[in-house]
Amino acid sequence: MNKKIIAGIAAIALATTASYAQQGDPRATEYYSPVPKVVTPGETCGNAPSDAIVLFDGTSLDEWEAVKNPAPGKNWKLVHHIMTVDKSVGDIQTKKTFTDFQLHIEYRIPANITGTGQARGNSGVFLASIPFGAGGYELQVLDNYNNSTYVNGQAGSIYKQSPPLVNACRKPGEWQSYDVIWTAPRFNEDGTLKSPARATVFHNGVLVQNNTELKGDTPYIGQPSYHKHGPAPIKLQAHGDKSEPLSYRNIWLRPL
Repeated sequence: MNKKIIAGIAAIALATTASYAQQGDPRATEYYSPVPKVVTPGETCGNAPSDAIVLFDGTSLDEWEAVKNPAPGKNWKLVHHIMTVDKSVGDIQTKKTFTDFQLHIEYRIPANITGTGQARGNSGVFLASIPFGAGGYELQVLDNYNNSTYVNGQAGSIYKQSPPLVNACRKPGEWQSYDVIWTAPRFNEDGTLKSPARATVFHNGVLVQNNTELKGDTPYIGQPSYHKHGPAPIKLQAHGDKSEPLSYRNIWLRPL
């Protein structure tokens, strides 16, 4: 459409709105465009909506690769439509990279879990996997149903930074979920931080991180720090503890 026509339409709309305002008309504060696109929700709670990128639906591990050895055949175990951590393979991450997103992921601590503290059903969802520093930004996965550890390292924490608002863990053997809103950090051209990462997290439907501002990555030892990066994979951790391996299912993402 011609720019003059567009400008004319805009001028008419502004004049009309001004007229409504003068008359105390409620239409002065109403607008009808742009119209939000239609997204069809999943059939049941937790199912992927129509605009989601499905990262794991139980049929294949094609969206994932091993971090240390991304060769064909090197991956976690896929049995009965769930994937189970293979500690001999190590961490896995998505082949695709992302910036800001909504993430849904479900996990299950095995009913026969053993160990205590950090050595009991330990894993992690790295909301951005980076090949330096602490390796990214970890949302902790752990069995804390009846298992104590340092609070900024329990399930639902931004590891070593922000403890969960509450402990919403289910019993081992039951499926659990995370729903995450992730805003990636932004960097200036010289590598300095422009804006920090933020995370809002629901654990089993309960708010555990409320627009939490991250101080940097999430190291086991030392202080967090930021390192300039762009879009990044999502990584799932194969922790080195000796407890029985946990499983994941129903993973999807909506870029924001």
